[in-house]
Amino acid sequence: MSEDAARLAAEAAARRSYGRLVAYLAARTRDIAAAEDALADAFQAALTAWPAGGVPDSPEAWLLTTARRRLLDGWRHARVRDAAADTLRLIGDEFADDEAIDAFPDERLKLMFVCAHPAIAPAARAPLMLQTVLGLDAARIAAAFLVAPATLGQRLVRAKSRIREAGIAFEVPPPAQWRERLDDVLEAVYAAYGSGWDDVAGTDPRRRGLAAEALSLARLLTQLLPDEPEPLGLLALLAFCQSRAAARRDAAGDYVPLDRQDPARWDHALRQEAEAALLRAAPMRRLGAYQLEAALQSAHTQRALGAPVAPAAIVALYDGLVALHPSLGARVGRAVALAAAQGPVVALAALDAIATDDLAVVAAYQPYWAARADVLVRDGRVAEARGAYERALGLSEDEAVRRFLLQRLRSLP
Repeated sequence: MSEDAARLAAEAAARRSYGRLVAYLAARTRDIAAAEDALADAFQAALTAWPAGGVPDSPEAWLLTTARRRLLDGWRHARVRDAAADTLRLIGDEFADDEAIDAFPDERLKLMFVCAHPAIAPAARAPLMLQTVLGLDAARIAAAFLVAPATLGQRLVRAKSRIREAGIAFEVPPPAQWRERLDDVLEAVYAAYGSGWDDVAGTDPRRRGLAAEALSLARLLTQLLPDEPEPLGLLALLAFCQSRAAARRDAAGDYVPLDRQDPARWDHALRQEAEAALLRAAPMRRLGAYQLEAALQSAHTQRALGAPVAPAAIVALYDGLVALHPSLGARVGRAVALAAAQGPVVALAALDAIATDDLAVVAAYQPYWAARADVLVRDGRVAEARGAYERALGLSEDEAVRRFLLQRLRSLP
C-alpha cells in the first residue's frame, strides 16, 4: 500500500472516530492531554505501519490498541507504576480481547458532560469539548468563539490540568445535574456545526463530516433530555441548515445565497424533521435562543418556498433572539432584517451601534462587512460599499464566497 493511501485511511479514521477514541481513553486515564498525545502517537505509527502491512480490518481498534500501549509505556518509563496500578489494571482489563476493542462504545456525550463540570472555567468548557471530543484545532476553535488563538490555547491547557488535578469524575452526572451543564454542551454542538458548515467545500480533512456529526449529537441530546426544549431547538436549527446544504453551491461550485437557491435541491425530509422538532418544543413554553434561531430559519425557508412572511415578523424574531442572546451574529442578522423592514438608514444605524460597542471584534468579523456593504449599496453609498466589500473579501476564507463578493464588488457603478 502507498503512503498516500495509508494517509487517506488514517484521515478517514480520524474523521469517523477521533472524538470517540479520545473519550474512551480519557474516561479510563482521567487525563485528556495524555489521551490526546497517545492517540497522536498512534496515528503517527499508523502512517509508518500501514503502508508496509496494509490497513487493518478495524483501523479504530488498531489505533486504540496502539494508543493504549503508548499510555502504558509512558507510565512505566516515568516509574509511577505503583501510583498508577489501578489505572494500568483497568486499561489492561478493558482491552483483554479483540471483540472488546472492535466494539468500543460511543462515549462522546459522556465526555462532553465531563467537560461541562462546574469546576472548569465557563469560557473553556465548550472549546474543550470541541478539541477533545470533536478534534478541532485551537486556531479553528478560537475563530468560532471570536478570541485570539493564544488566549484559547491557554484556556484549554488550564482546563485539562484542572480535570487531572481535581480528579474530576469521568461519568455522566446524575439527571439532577444535567440541566446546569446542558447549555455548555449545546454551545459546543452548535459551534461544531458552524465550523463544519463553513467548510462546505470539504477541503479541511479535520472538519469534513463535522456538520453531520453535530447533527447526530443534537439528535442524541433530544433523546437524553426529551423534556428539555432547547435541545429540540438546536436540532431544528441544525436540521434546517443542513437541509439546504446541497443547494449552497451551483454546478460550477459557486456560492448561492438562500434567496437564489433551488428548493428542489433541498433535503425536505430534514426540513420536516426540523419543523417537527420546533413543534415538540413549543408546548414546553420555555423559549430559548436556539428555538428562536430555528424559528428564523423556518421563516426564511418558508419565504424561499413562496410563503408571505412579513419582514416585520423577521425583525420581531431577531428582537427576541438579541434579548436572550446578544451575540455578534444575532445583532448583525437583526440589522439585515431591519434593512428589509425599515430601510437602509435604520439598518446602518444598527450596524454603527454594533461597531461602537466592540470595534476590535467587528474588525475581523466577515459577516458584518458583507452585510454592511449590501446595506450601503441599498442606501446609494457606493464608495463606502466598495470599501466594505473589499474588507469582507479580505476576511473570507472560502474561495466560492470570495468569488461571490468579488462579483458584487465589480457590479458597483
